[in-house]
Amino acid sequence: MSVHFIYDPIYLKHDTGIHPENAGRLEAILHFVETDELLSKKLVRTRPRPASDEDIARCHRHELIEHIRLACEHGETHLDEDTRISAESFEVGRLATGGALVAVDAVMAAEGGRAFVLSRPPGHHATPTMAMGFCLFNNAAIAARYAQAKHGVERVLIIDWDVHHGNGTQEIFWTDPSVFYFSTHQYPFYPGTGSRDERGGGNGEGFTLNVPLPRATSAREHRQAFTDALKEIERRFPPDLIIISAGFDSRRGDSLGGLMLDDSDFSEMTKEVLKMAERHGKGRLIALLEGGYNLNLLGGSVTSHLLALI
Repeated sequence: MSVHFIYDPIYLKHDTGIHPENAGRLEAILHFVETDELLSKKLVRTRPRPASDEDIARCHRHELIEHIRLACEHGETHLDEDTRISAESFEVGRLATGGALVAVDAVMAAEGGRAFVLSRPPGHHATPTMAMGFCLFNNAAIAARYAQAKHGVERVLIIDWDVHHGNGTQEIFWTDPSVFYFSTHQYPFYPGTGSRDERGGGNGEGFTLNVPLPRATSAREHRQAFTDALKEIERRFPPDLIIISAGFDSRRGDSLGGLMLDDSDFSEMTKEVLKMAERHGKGRLIALLEGGYNLNLLGGSVTSHLLALI
């Protein structure tokens, strides 16, 4: 099966200077993709469109949207200590989110489908009121809300395997039983959230599942915890759509992480998730790039993930 591959060179114009989250990440991935002839032929190239303020406001306060817009217009270089911006960052951020929306439209076609969004800046740390952790807008969360609002999707599962906990995604859906948030991540680690007892609140209690892992957890233990959690989730929450916050900084050797996955682990995890998607939602699966900062390793990890998708 072909995979929708959503990318635009404009993503390179989010200028972060000397920073772990930089344009070289996408360039490294593109190099691997373009040199794999089999993979490249199976990708349906698609350009993103900008997300509207209405799309973004399903998950973020209007005050945050305006704050980021004005900060970029006024030439500011940081939203916080970690989160760099440039003059183009607001528009690039809207296109990163828009890429996720285009992915939703693609996989919600009658025959179902799979999509990978090669975009930056990442998104899973962005909360309703704050940009943080390299993230401007929460691409995965906005895509989930768009799928519900525009396509009538009832149950969305967001799977986050980034080395860092997606505190923003968790907060957005904390009280919502229609979106299940599942995260494996290094703990304790940035941003300090993601303990096992964080399970959602109100009507959303039990619809957040965190699997915190100590630094240097073996790939075998990591994979087993991931598989066990998927089985538990599927019994309780058969999803109509699955969105992966695909962070590859959980790979062994990443400069910002301490977990031990290898490329083959991302491949096998992808296959497990895809089987769930095929059982419940015509194989509808979207993956959005989050972290991954070792430029010598990132392209291989993403390529393994893409090959598993096809």
